[in-house]
Amino acid sequence: MDQLFSPWRMQYVLRIPDVKEDECVFCASPRTENDRDRLILHRDDDCYVILNLFPYNTGHLLVVPYRHVKCMKDLSVRERVQSMDLLVRAESVLRESFKPQGFNIGANIGTVAGAGIPGHLHFHILPRWEGDTNFLPVFGGVKSLPEALEETYDRMKSAWDS
Repeated sequence: MDQLFSPWRMQYVLRIPDVKEDECVFCASPRTENDRDRLILHRDDDCYVILNLFPYNTGHLLVVPYRHVKCMKDLSVRERVQSMDLLVRAESVLRESFKPQGFNIGANIGTVAGAGIPGHLHFHILPRWEGDTNFLPVFGGVKSLPEALEETYDRMKSAWDS
């Protein structure tokens, strides 16, 4: 298989130095005081919104409850409501920021369902455009993103806060 190298991505892999190997990244990320460093777009009482460090598309967001729970039945009613409210708000911000033609919204619960971090429930909201799946991911197994995560953060933060 051919490989495309993106050495600039290593800064994202190594970005969270205070997260221990056996620690949940979703529990550790909100400990920071600098939200831009962790790409936390918004904090609410029970959940927060963060850019995905390994996005499928530009603008790929995650809505994450602060509590470490594995499945939806373990969420409080307040966490469920806040998660949905933040997904609705995220959809509006993504529409304003990137003008997507559609969205994928959901959660991968359990490793067999594709959860990369199966111990901490989180929800994905992924903007989509016609033709955003091309030969690179299909044949090459790679995705090309048009802007750096910090630029995406700044664009969306401005829209979120307005």
